[in-house]
This record gives sequence, C-alpha cells and structure tokens, in this order.
Amino acid sequence: MSAFTSIIIIILVLGIVIFRLWYNSPKQKGKRGEKKVHNILSHLSEEYHVLDDVVLKTQRGTTQIDHIVISKYGVFAIETKNYRGDIYGDDNREQWTQIIATEVTYSKKWYKTYTYITKNQLYNPVKQSFGHIYVLKKILSEWKHIKYIPIVVFTGNANLSNVMSSIDVVFDSDLITTILRYQTECLSHEDVYAVINRILEQNVREIVDDGVHALNVNTAKKQTQQKIESGICPRCGGTLILRSGRYSRFYGCSNYPRCRFTTH
Repeated sequence: MSAFTSIIIIILVLGIVIFRLWYNSPKQKGKRGEKKVHNILSHLSEEYHVLDDVVLKTQRGTTQIDHIVISKYGVFAIETKNYRGDIYGDDNREQWTQIIATEVTYSKKWYKTYTYITKNQLYNPVKQSFGHIYVLKKILSEWKHIKYIPIVVFTGNANLSNVMSSIDVVFDSDLITTILRYQTECLSHEDVYAVINRILEQNVREIVDDGVHALNVNTAKKQTQQKIESGICPRCGGTLILRSGRYSRFYGCSNYPRCRFTTH
C-alpha cells in the first residue's frame, strides 16, 4: 500500500468519525427531533397554525419554544425531546434521569454478555414548558380567556413509564391525538390571528442566535444554582429545608405546599 493511499484511508476514517460525532451530538439530535415534530404538526387541519423555533425575551434573558400551535381551542406550547432509554421524572424534580442499558457480547473461547449502564441528567422539560407558558401569558395578557396547553413530546425510542406529570408527556405518535383532545373554543377567528401576530411581533429569533440564547440559559442556570447553594428556593425565595422522602432525602421549599420546588 502506497503512502498516498494510506493518507486517503486515514482521512476517510477521520471524516467518518467526525461525522458520527457531529450527527450524534445533542444539538443535531435535538434538531432532528424538532424537524420530525414539525412534519407531524403539518398534518393538522388549517384551523391550527404552527410556529417553529420561537425565541421570546424574559426578565433573565430569552426563552426558546420549539413549537407553538395556535387555534380557537387554545395555545399549545410544545417542548421536543429526542431521547432513548428509560426516563425518570416528575413535575417537581429539577433534573430528570435518562438510563441507557447497552448489552455487549464478547466471544473468545465462549460468549459472554455484559450490560453497560449509562446515566445522564436532563433539565426537567415540564419546568421548561411551565416557563414557556408563563412567558406566553405575559405577552398575551390582553386575551383573558386563552387556554394554555403545555405538551412535552419525545421523538426517540424512550420508555416513559416512570414519568409522572400533571401535563401531557407523550410520544410523537400520540401528539396529534393529544392536541385534538382539546375541543372547547376559547378564541374567535379574529383573536387567533391577533394572537399569532402578537407572538410574531415578540419573536426575536432573527436577532438572537443559538450562541446568545445558550449564554442566557447558562446564566439563568448559574443564578438558580447559586440560590440553591445559599439555601434559597429559586422559585419563590423561601428557605430550602432538608426533608426525608420515600426513597431518599431531599431539599424542599419551606413554603410547601404553595411552592413544590425540590432538589437533591
């Protein structure tokens, strides 16, 4: 094999490795999930209006909403997650847990299978959804009777049987059915278009790129963590108290049950 051929092979191998790292990065997985949900939402009838990738200003920077669906039945704020494995979480946890079990079989003199467990943390998507609804209510305060419906949709091969939530946490295959379940009218035809225009007026996606938004998110997370480390509830300003739960000890807000913030 010539030196030139060896160099070409090395370049090809490096290219494949780099492509796989890029393709499997959280950002690209997220984009593929959002694209899949966009395609699903495009099958809704004309009375539903879909806005993708909306960035709205908040007191602490910006918030990004993957999809907003506006109809006479309400405003749906949809948070998309592209994950696999077993997902554990509820409304109050600051972080949800993803556990992936991978079986690998080795064979020399005999076959032997090992199971490798990978454990990851993801920010609670229900809290994200509640935050999105809070911002939407502020910019749409003129319309007093809007029904706001937060939805978390998983597009990956995840197991959600260990998720407990007061809102809809569904697979992408159930998204349309979930939206169509809400059939009580709260907006007129004119109001629907007025709401759409208001959201578009407030959308700053064109002037806020992913880097700026990520900086805003990280800054907000640091501020939250600083409050927690100081024993202050980041949600209401109460005092964090060490409590004993069914399975472990955790810190909860002193203003419970009015505030249900918890952290470990």
